[in-house]
Parts: sequence; structure tokens; C-alpha cells
Amino acid sequence: MSEVKINVRDNGPFLITGAISVCDAAGNTFSLGGKETVALCRCGASERRPFCDGSHNRCGFQSAERAPTA
Repeated sequence: MSEVKINVRDNGPFLITGAISVCDAAGNTFSLGGKETVALCRCGASERRPFCDGSHNRCGFQSAERAPTA
């Protein structure tokens, strides 16, 4: 099994890389078009939800979480 990595982009989407599937609440799978990396919307303004369409740049979304350091 390949590693799945999720990057939290400052003021942008979650970038997920690896072998994943994205399903809706009914269990239906979204087509990823064979992509190894997908961007999931965090701002809520995307017209392609759950996928990012760049709307975070226009709606003023701001978020820059950092993982705690040990």
C-alpha cells in the first residue's frame, strides 16, 4: 500500500497525494480522473465541492494551521 500524504496549504486547500478514493455521504465515489494528487476545498466557496477550484483566492479565505512541535 502506498503512503497517503495530506498537506494543509496556507489559505488554500488540503492537497492529498496517494492512492485514495473520495466518497459522498451515500457512499458514491467521485471520479478522480486518474489523478495521484487532488485538492479538497476548505473555504466552502468552490463550485466543484468537495474539490478546490481556486475560489479561496477570491473569497478572502485565511487559515494557516501549524502542527504542534514537540
